[in-house]
Amino acid sequence: MLTGLSWLALEAKYLEPARSFYEETLELACIAERETELAFAAGETDLVIRRPEAVPRGGLHTHYAFSIPDDEYDDWWDRLSAEYDLEEARFGPAKSLYLYDPDGNCVELGQQGVDGPGIDGIFEVVLEVEDLERAESFYAALGFETVDGGDERKRIRMNGPMALELWEPHLGIADARGGVHVDLGFESTEPTAELEAVSDRVRRVDRVDDEEVVVRDPDGHFLTFTT
Repeated sequence: MLTGLSWLALEAKYLEPARSFYEETLELACIAERETELAFAAGETDLVIRRPEAVPRGGLHTHYAFSIPDDEYDDWWDRLSAEYDLEEARFGPAKSLYLYDPDGNCVELGQQGVDGPGIDGIFEVVLEVEDLERAESFYAALGFETVDGGDERKRIRMNGPMALELWEPHLGIADARGGVHVDLGFESTEPTAELEAVSDRVRRVDRVDDEEVVVRDPDGHFLTFTT
């Protein structure tokens, strides 16, 4: 059983512009730093920014969404719009704004009723997939539940530890793209049980022990199940 999103890792050509964007513009605390990697705290999830010098590299051109308190939305819009050409979307009563980080990842800040202050979690990640039916079946075996689909077989939205959108290649809201070879870490009560659920569907198994299992899904995304 997947119980949470532990991390989302993204690729960056250069760490300092990424540090400036996430630490100064989005006010995330840098909690770990290595020669080729930075990690920022986004609520209970780590956002990892990684130079492409090893595997896994981290997702390229990924669209994902940060949670912000409802009453902070206007302040974020006013501050970010002074420097960025923002776009806005409404989902029922909730609003989201969109901007791009220095490496072309589409970053969403959306009202989610969290406590804050500031960014307080990651509530959505978009993965690019070759075949929606195959990808949906894979993630359903991990406990994700389909809640919405596109009109012309372009996307599927699933709920689990966070919202997971599976996109066949296309441009979405704010010209966002689904992430390629994204690195996701999931908290699990029993990592080896997750492997058993999808063992006949994974592209590759990279590591297995009682506390951590690392696999690649049918589209090459890296998934770690960890206690």
